[in-house]
Amino acid sequence: MLIKVHDAYRIVVAVCDKELFGKQFREGKKKIDLDGKFFEGEEKTKEEIIDILLNLRKEDATFNFVGEKACKTALELNLINKNGIIRIENVPIALVLVWRFLFLGLLDLERLVLQNY
Repeated sequence: MLIKVHDAYRIVVAVCDKELFGKQFREGKKKIDLDGKFFEGEEKTKEEIIDILLNLRKEDATFNFVGEKACKTALELNLINKNGIIRIENVPIALVLVWRFLFLGLLDLERLVLQNY
């Protein structure tokens, strides 16, 4: 799998199956393009990716998973659930927003997961 961590106003993580990189998928109005810089990341083992994801899910972050291996890894870590996976040309895709908000130590909203938007 490939992983790229973008450090913008929030952390944005892109994970895709290596064999999908460089391709485009379309189905009706849905489209995903994996040939740009966004998914052009480092090749890592599943274990390395799990370590990175476990560390980053503690932060305000957005995660993008594309491919069978990437989505299966996210499922195993409970970052997504099966209902949050869409498919374009039978390629699984899931997006997750992790939001952490602390207000005077009284409120701790761990995460908000946006799926199927």
